[in-house]
Amino acid sequence: MSHLKYHTMTHTREKPFQCDLCDTVFSTKGNLKRHAVTHTGEKPFQCDLCDATFTQKSDLKYHMMTHTGEKPFQCDLCDATFTQKSHLKNHTMTHTGEKPFKCDQCDAAFIAKSDLKRHIVTHTGEKSSQCDLCDAAFSRKNYLKQHMMTHTGEKPIKCGLCDAAFSGKGALRYHIRTHTGDKPFKCDLCDAAFSRKSALKYHVMTHTGEKPFQCDLCDAAFSGGTGLKYHMVTHTGEKPFKCDLCDAAFSHKNYLKQHVVTHTGEKPFKCDLCDAVFSRKHILKQHVLTHTGEKPFKCDLCDAAFSRKNILKQHMATHTGEKPFKCDLCDAAFSQKGSLNRHVVTHSVREAY
Repeated sequence: MSHLKYHTMTHTREKPFQCDLCDTVFSTKGNLKRHAVTHTGEKPFQCDLCDATFTQKSDLKYHMMTHTGEKPFQCDLCDATFTQKSHLKNHTMTHTGEKPFKCDQCDAAFIAKSDLKRHIVTHTGEKSSQCDLCDAAFSRKNYLKQHMMTHTGEKPIKCGLCDAAFSGKGALRYHIRTHTGDKPFKCDLCDAAFSRKSALKYHVMTHTGEKPFQCDLCDAAFSGGTGLKYHMVTHTGEKPFKCDLCDAAFSHKNYLKQHVVTHTGEKPFKCDLCDAVFSRKHILKQHVLTHTGEKPFKCDLCDAAFSRKNILKQHMATHTGEKPFKCDLCDAAFSQKGSLNRHVVTHSVREAY
């Protein structure tokens, strides 16, 4: 076939070459040939400097630049350089504001075709990348790749500031903020700021009261999917996380982690203002309030304020008249556990006489 005929197909969009293994069609025989190896898994092009292999020679060529550091494609509008011409083309649109790839189902538009393709699945809900080891499915192949590491335990992405390691670059990016203290996601309704966009999203629901994750077995509702997941084990009674040092079992992984320190005696959370150390982060957080005098938990019915949420909860019973702490030895009931404890002593004193 002549070069002119191939070129004409770019106008007519004719694609006469069909794959025998799927419905994909191509305008050139070479493109069909390159596509075929996605079915066979063949990767004949081997890197001489590492173990990487590729299905196409052009992919190997671009890969070699990761070793040489070569970036031959220079942006005319800034200092950015790229290994591939297509990357430069996409980058140039960040200057021009051009977004040629438009979604047919909403107003979204994108610089790159691949971005549009990823966006489309938010409408279709398609999750074509299925895990072979569990029921998980993903809209992107790279999400599946990262998920597989939860089965293998592989964590190839290392932190340069500590010994932490991660299965994905995104997790490392969030982790780095624990070193830098960077919290770029700020709430428009209060002064709160977060290192993750998802954390800000859930925080905003504390203002709106929105709880979109509803339990199917009771009336409980949650702002995040994780909260619902933890709640469900209260119905099932499932405790899959077992301690290797005793018979204890827990419904959540973080509960097991907290339990293990009762065996090791480890107290990794240190106060910056005194010598106190703690086994749990939230206990350290509560302790710090004894230095600052801060009382963030405020009563809606009076001027009282407290350093701990559970103390506020007990205080609220003084307004509602609720007395959930009942004596096992008589009919007395109390709004606070401390009052019940003091009452129980009166029984032992009477018995002594």
